[in-house]
Amino acid sequence: MKPDKSHPTSNKTRQKRNSVELRDVFTVICKTDLKLDCVKEYRFHPKRRWRFDYAFPEHKIALEVEGGVWTGGRHVSPQGFLGDIEKYNTAGLMGWRVFRTTPDELYKTATLALIKQAVDGSYCP
Repeated sequence: MKPDKSHPTSNKTRQKRNSVELRDVFTVICKTDLKLDCVKEYRFHPKRRWRFDYAFPEHKIALEVEGGVWTGGRHVSPQGFLGDIEKYNTAGLMGWRVFRTTPDELYKTATLALIKQAVDGSYCP
């Protein structure tokens, strides 16, 4: 049987359209627990290809997940460290507040509380 040429949609296109969009767990937690829209891999700079791991654009708050702390990953290499300094300083000049965490701490209550305090302005030492 020949394929129906009156419908130019391929099987892959149909599968894509019919598949359920998978969401990032952290963004779902932010939406359900904090009632905040969180964007993964948010490109914040108009010219550079810099992205925040997670961002709350409405509040200009970013969360960077610093991997490789104990294994010598990119963020702790000299070049990666210097690149992060440039990125974070530029973000600060653009009015962003950048918070940092590790993969092990990302889903913990303390990280969610940090974001909530940053949004609410409710930090009390």
